[in-house]
Amino acid sequence: MTDTPDTGYQVLARKYRPATFADLIGQEAMVRTLKNAFQADRIAQAFMLTGIRGTGKTTTARIIAKGLNCIGSDGQGGPTTDPCGTCQNCVAITEGRHVDVMEMDAASNTGVQNIRDAIIETVSYRAAQARYKIFIIDEVHMLSTSAFNALLKTLEEPPPHVKFLFATTEIRKVPVTVLSRCQRFDLRRIEPEVMIAHLQKIAAQENARIAEDALALITRAAEGSVRDAMSLLDQAIAHGAGETTADQVRAMLGLADRGRVLDLFEAIMGGDAAGALSELGAQYADGADPVAVLRDLAEITHWLSVIKITPEAAEDPTIAPEERTRGRSLAERLPMRVLTRMWQMLLKALEEVALSPNAMMAAEMAVIRLTHVADLPTPGDLVKKLQSTPAPLGGGPVRQMASPEPTQAPRAQAPAPRGNGGGAQAALQPEPGPDLSLYPTFQSVVALIEAARDIKLLVEVKTCLRLVSYAPGRIEFQPTDNAPADLAQRMGRALQLGTGVRWAISVANAGGGPSIAEAEQADRTALEVELEQHPLLKAVKAAFPQARIAAIRTRAELLAQAEAEALPDLPDPDDLPEDWDPFEDE
Repeated sequence: MTDTPDTGYQVLARKYRPATFADLIGQEAMVRTLKNAFQADRIAQAFMLTGIRGTGKTTTARIIAKGLNCIGSDGQGGPTTDPCGTCQNCVAITEGRHVDVMEMDAASNTGVQNIRDAIIETVSYRAAQARYKIFIIDEVHMLSTSAFNALLKTLEEPPPHVKFLFATTEIRKVPVTVLSRCQRFDLRRIEPEVMIAHLQKIAAQENARIAEDALALITRAAEGSVRDAMSLLDQAIAHGAGETTADQVRAMLGLADRGRVLDLFEAIMGGDAAGALSELGAQYADGADPVAVLRDLAEITHWLSVIKITPEAAEDPTIAPEERTRGRSLAERLPMRVLTRMWQMLLKALEEVALSPNAMMAAEMAVIRLTHVADLPTPGDLVKKLQSTPAPLGGGPVRQMASPEPTQAPRAQAPAPRGNGGGAQAALQPEPGPDLSLYPTFQSVVALIEAARDIKLLVEVKTCLRLVSYAPGRIEFQPTDNAPADLAQRMGRALQLGTGVRWAISVANAGGGPSIAEAEQADRTALEVELEQHPLLKAVKAAFPQARIAAIRTRAELLAQAEAEALPDLPDPDDLPEDWDPFEDE
């Protein structure tokens, strides 16, 4: 099909493309700045136009080009923000055939040679017909690094007859060296109210009847892009054959009825799995895409969460009044924790649907999961419920459980002097040294071995050694049946290395107490028995018969962990050397 003004059909996005700044919608701040700049003759050498697709970046660049080169209907005009549209420059630029206005698509001309051929080698020549030679580069972020580097010098000091107009959807990919040489304008997403009014105006000019709620659906799907909205409007007019309803637009976009999605949402939140699956199946039979349904559920979840924080968010012009009422009611009834859980599960469901060979089956499984957890209490609610529930064996309400004090391994006391005090016994006594005062208990010896990071010896000391007696410098123990034969010798060497003093380590056949591991296990068992009688734990077991104690952590242990994980104190600046660099280790 030929796209000519006389006989060919023009899509709405081209037919109603803005020709002047007055035709631009939703970009009042940019238009005001440009008008002031033109009036004050403070026109920048380069402009950077950025924004999402379809907001008018390239169109704005062409309007600026016309304004710079417009000579008016009388041929005497200067740069203006209201180009006449009738002079030879305006007409040629509009039709894309002006010899002095060169448009370049950076997506297909990314290399440095393209920049040299199109710009650098021609920039020194004056404009042939117009006031300025203008270079419009679309999707400028696609240029290579070498192309950007080649453009920098020309961009910084262009001839007075040259202007650059850049457009991009990825402003972060443009080097800052380029950005710093341009005057930047951020084109905003079009607000829903402005978009709906614009679509109504276009539909009236096309003599097309389209329902307001259908325009609201188009506006929501366009997500602030005028071009997307115009394309969808074009399609909707053709789909409705002159009179288009919301149901037709919904079918065209593959969307589910938002009211029906709210029905599905309420069925899920009520834990009605059968009702939710039935509603999902009905929407699927009517042509709704399962992925679109899950996305709509996620959108509603987000919308309700926002309404809980900012109630005025319910006043969305793209949403029907009855749906706003239902949204407010749901937001009041549903806790934020439930909505947050719903959001996370829907995100996971969307990932699974994308990977599943059958989207509908994956969506059904997601709905089953959502209904299953919908009526489950959150952990915080569960604790509150259990705390207010009487214990199954009687008694009052469950009270807050107090953490028991931490248990310690048994510490053997040094034995009283024994026996006849002969020479052999005296030979076992090491010479007292000042360092041994640092190890008053056997637990301090264990800490010394742990600090030395001798993991094998540490495990053996805790599990295979039953202490008979202890004094600083002397240890007597009874080994367990699985103790290694050289435990005494290796422990003696480790202690001598750690303290600088020779220790006397002797082995006894009997008389030892429980090992550290046995004592810890005994303490845990006793603590579990004590906890089993606590009303709160009884309530948990009554609610969840299969529950078991996985770990016990005392208040002291939690405090110790918190202290270990705390950030270390910063050094005193007075104690730092003058050449200290905080980043030298990075």
